[in-house]
Amino acid sequence: MSEFFKAELKDRFLEYALDRNDYFQIHTLYDEFLRPHYSLEYVQRLVQEIQNYDSTLLDVMGGNGMDMFMLASTPNTQDFLDEGGFMNLYVKEEEKWDTFLGHLSNTPKLTKDERKLLKKKTSTSKREKALLIGLVSALAISFLFTIISIFSEVFLRPEYVPADEFERKINQLKEQSILENQKLKNQLELTKQQLDSLKNLKD
Repeated sequence: MSEFFKAELKDRFLEYALDRNDYFQIHTLYDEFLRPHYSLEYVQRLVQEIQNYDSTLLDVMGGNGMDMFMLASTPNTQDFLDEGGFMNLYVKEEEKWDTFLGHLSNTPKLTKDERKLLKKKTSTSKREKALLIGLVSALAISFLFTIISIFSEVFLRPEYVPADEFERKINQLKEQSILENQKLKNQLELTKQQLDSLKNLKD
C-alpha cells in the first residue's frame, strides 16, 4: 500500500473515531475499511503508526489479550484533522522532496568549453601515465639484460683464461655497465623533459 493511501486510511480511522461517542473495538476498523483484502494485523500496524506519531490522537485501551483492543477519539483528534491530518503531512513531505529534486536539477552544468578542458586534462594525464609505465618497463628490461649478460660472462663460461684476459673482460664489463647506466640516465632525463612538457601543456 502506498504512503498516500496509508495517510488517507489513518485520517479515515480518526474521522470514524470522531463520529462515535464511545469506545469501539479495533476489529471494527477492519470490518469497516479493510476487510477482506487486508488483515487485522495491518489495521493494528496503522493504528500503531498513529500512536507513534502522536499518542494523544486516539485513546487506546488493551484487553482480551491485545495491547490495542478498544479505541476512542480525544480532544486532539478534531484539531489534528482540522489542520489537514495525515494527508497534509504527506503533501508537505512530497513538496519537500519536490523542492530538493528541483535544487538538484538546477545544479549548474559544465559548459562545452569546460567539458573540453576536462577531457583534455584527462587525456593528458592518461598519456603521462602510459609514458611513465612504458619507461619503467623499458628500464627494467634493459637492467635485467645487463645483469644476465654480466652473470653469463662471469659464471656460465667454464673455460680457464689467463689472468690478464680475465682482467680485460672484467674491465670490459665495467665499461659496459657504465655505458648502460649513462644510457639509462639519458633516458630518464629525456622522459623527465617530456613529462614536464606535458605538464605545461595541461596547465
